Amino acid sequence: MIRVSLVGVRVEVPTNQPIVLLREQDGQRHLPIFIGPPEATAIVYALQGMETPRPLTHDLFKSVLDELSAKLERVVITELHEGTFYAEIELQQQDATHRISSRPSDAIALAVRYDEQVPIFVEEAVLDEAGVLFESEEEEEQIEEFREFLDQVRPEDFAQ
Repeated sequence: MIRVSLVGVRVEVPTNQPIVLLREQDGQRHLPIFIGPPEATAIVYALQGMETPRPLTHDLFKSVLDELSAKLERVVITELHEGTFYAEIELQQQDATHRISSRPSDAIALAVRYDEQVPIFVEEAVLDEAGVLFESEEEEEQIEEFREFLDQVRPEDFAQ
């Protein structure tokens, strides 16, 4: 498994499809994953520290885990099958470890709700198959665009 960090979320032009971008920590490859607008909104809300009048689904799930004294240990993007990414969340509750199937977008939306960083991993075969290598100058430019986007994005931007 390869540890990655979350670069951010943006809307891909011209399709208007949100993507989450992950980058391997000790390498140059990036993993773009197309996600749905609700998950993109949930991730952006958490990254920007925005409060909602009522809990979103991922907030509710985190509250349930907290109430049950279960801790999200890590997110693992496990496979890519016919263009669809699969993930698991690993939970620790007392002495038991539970691995639960998840969409990568939901797992990331949950992970970014924790104060302490939840590690995200990608199976090497997935990164080998779907990883993208940007040229250094292009990479920095795109990362800067992502950061600017995150500073200016509003949840309404993900509405269809």
